[in-house]
Amino acid sequence: MKEIRDIITAYEQAVVEKKRTALATVVQVEGSSYRRAGARMLITEDGRLTGAISGGCLEGDAMRKALHVINEQRPMLVTYDTMDEDDATLGVGLGCQGIIQVLIEPVLPADPLNPLALLRQAAARRQPGLLATVFSLKNRRQAQPGTRLYVGADGQTLGGFPLPGLEGRWQADSQLLLQQRSSQWVAHEEGGESYLIFYDYLLPSVSLVVLGAGNDVMPLADMADQLGWEVRVLDGRANYARPDRFASACQVLVAKPEEVLQRVPVDEWTVFALMTHNYNYDKAALHVLCRRQVRYVAMLGPKKKIARMLQEFEEEGRPLSEAELAAVHSPAGLDIGAETSAEIALSILAEIKAFLSGRRLHSLRDKVTAIHAV
Repeated sequence: MKEIRDIITAYEQAVVEKKRTALATVVQVEGSSYRRAGARMLITEDGRLTGAISGGCLEGDAMRKALHVINEQRPMLVTYDTMDEDDATLGVGLGCQGIIQVLIEPVLPADPLNPLALLRQAAARRQPGLLATVFSLKNRRQAQPGTRLYVGADGQTLGGFPLPGLEGRWQADSQLLLQQRSSQWVAHEEGGESYLIFYDYLLPSVSLVVLGAGNDVMPLADMADQLGWEVRVLDGRANYARPDRFASACQVLVAKPEEVLQRVPVDEWTVFALMTHNYNYDKAALHVLCRRQVRYVAMLGPKKKIARMLQEFEEEGRPLSEAELAAVHSPAGLDIGAETSAEIALSILAEIKAFLSGRRLHSLRDKVTAIHAV
């Protein structure tokens, strides 16, 4: 979601500067590629690029074609065949060994449902959704319908489907893919023409709530901000909980443990890290979060720390059930040999990312299937 937010910011700046733009989207990949379907890049008429559709090898050519799209105000579907060994630029020199379809669309500010308007709405929602882009591989000279529809997990839609005859089909497609939580392209026929619809499954930004505002929290907040996560830092100590100590996008609050859930919004994509180095604060916060059954809680410290807390909860007559404790990860982080604050931050963020992605931890070197499902 960070790349999408960066693209939205760049587009809004281009509108202020009255510069025309185009959006390039990877809509289909066969074989291997550096970026999966759904990768996007915004191009302004003066050649500024935000986002990426490859590791840097396709951007130059895509920019040249995007300038043509901006001038003609007509979408263009471009094929990059990195399996072509006769192409020194896009063939074996890349080593990707894939066929990449990129749709380049002009973005018209006067259109309230242009692709960037839909992306802006999707990014503002704290729920998953699908962004539908329609294109044709068989008849490239016809007008490419492009990105025209967003469907939220709550069933609400933004925009309109460009092919009226497929109204019932996209509704069935989107319902199934929202249940499966996956991106996919689907082939359909309309008016004797063949179309592909790329449904991009978009997730909200991760919301990271860190309890503790010590020096070791600063690299964690900085790295999470770089990932595009929404970061909030809470501490009971006003001299530590100061905005000037953290990334500019970070929200910093002074709060007691029992006030945490009253001060921050919590949803399926909210995760917590207990890093106060204050046993009593961590203990009180842990009980509050477990009773709320939040999705993930990381807590610094050895196993004997949480064992002691659980024993004290028992003695105090407020034990936590196994279901309530299922979200707790303590000691926090992956076993990567972390020692410094930055390394510990990397360990914790990597564990959170793996947890939210539902991934078992292993080296990509040992993976026998493709890295990306689509």
